[in-house]
Amino acid sequence: MLFMLIVYASKNSEAGELPSAELMDAMDKYNDDLVEAGVRVMANGLHPSSEGIRITFPVPGGEPVLESGPFADVQNVVAGFFLIDVQSKEEAIQWAMKVPDPQGFGEGKVELRQVF
Repeated sequence: MLFMLIVYASKNSEAGELPSAELMDAMDKYNDDLVEAGVRVMANGLHPSSEGIRITFPVPGGEPVLESGPFADVQNVVAGFFLIDVQSKEEAIQWAMKVPDPQGFGEGKVELRQVF
């Protein structure tokens, strides 16, 4: 079963501030643990939304609208992800609970979603 752990942005990540060396080490260890367990399919961080483009469809049947970042609602901006292949939702939750605070400032938020 494929699950995506979606890592949300924070004011710090959107400002392009890198996590501390300790957090980088913790994330490296988490990634190594996923690989060693044979469950990690892919994992990556994303550039700040200031480099992103959002496409919306405000009018049904109408033309899409392009919006350049940065996007004001930081809580709804994706900063990275882990894609894992596990045996059950319970196992996915166990892995999700082991993710270090991805922002390191008590601002971290990770969402777990199953892939169709």
